[in-house]
Amino acid sequence: MAHKAGFVNIVGSPNVGKSTLMNGLVGAKMSIITSKHQTTRHRIRGIVNGNDFQIVYSDTPGVLEPVYKLHEKMMNFVSESLRDADIILLVTDIFEDSMNHKATLAKIQDMKVPKFVLINKIDLAKDMTIVEEKVQLWSELMPGAQILPISALEKVNTDFVINKIRELLPASPPFFPKDELTDKPMRFFISEIIREKIFTTYNKEVPYSCEVVVEEYKEDQPTQGKSNKTITKIRALIIVNRETQKGIIIGHQGSKLTSVGTEARKDIEAFIGKKVFLDLYVKVDKDWKEKDNRLNQYGYDG
Repeated sequence: MAHKAGFVNIVGSPNVGKSTLMNGLVGAKMSIITSKHQTTRHRIRGIVNGNDFQIVYSDTPGVLEPVYKLHEKMMNFVSESLRDADIILLVTDIFEDSMNHKATLAKIQDMKVPKFVLINKIDLAKDMTIVEEKVQLWSELMPGAQILPISALEKVNTDFVINKIRELLPASPPFFPKDELTDKPMRFFISEIIREKIFTTYNKEVPYSCEVVVEEYKEDQPTQGKSNKTITKIRALIIVNRETQKGIIIGHQGSKLTSVGTEARKDIEAFIGKKVFLDLYVKVDKDWKEKDNRLNQYGYDG
């Protein structure tokens, strides 16, 4: 049997459940999940391997009309995912009547690759009538696509999606080594864990003004005392737009920053399977979201 492999790219509006779906399809937490919009900023690939197949899933930022250069960079990741897709998973939910970015919807409508429209959050439907209405709506918007109600959170119909993807994968050798789970380095996921804790700790616009950069990642460092145990030492910078935001991030006598660090450290330890010493600092980089050189430096050069 010929080996199959392909890029299965997930696109859709902000907050429809793309990241929850991605994590479920991959079987590991790859993307930030919060109730806030626009938490995913990068294209994040998760790789699922079998003896005769490789599925390269991509989570992408929610599509939007750019306000900042940061948004333009985020939309570049979406455009890239449309160019190289072998299969498209367009994620919507029971509350949405159409993708909020018409230009992206038009591009997807014109694509010749297999397409799924996944109507997410059916577990929140008061009755199935609303689900049936959405199926009819998307059948008209996306003729030729397979329309499927799902719950990414409750894993309703997601196994069916996986099986259909495996059927539709093109014949191809693997794109990545079979022991790889992602194309992102460890530092990327550490910064994402910290950024997730910022989103869950602070309100309003502050999380959207933050970026996280891991400056140091040192494994197997000796601990204090006579013990032979080692620890992973991580130093990370939280970048903010303005001086007032720095004060908010730090909090009274450092209480907020300590809380972020404690929660992030727990998740990082679970992620890497090792004890961690996490050192967090806050730095003001005025208007970083509008500066090409800074955005490239922070990883938005894709």
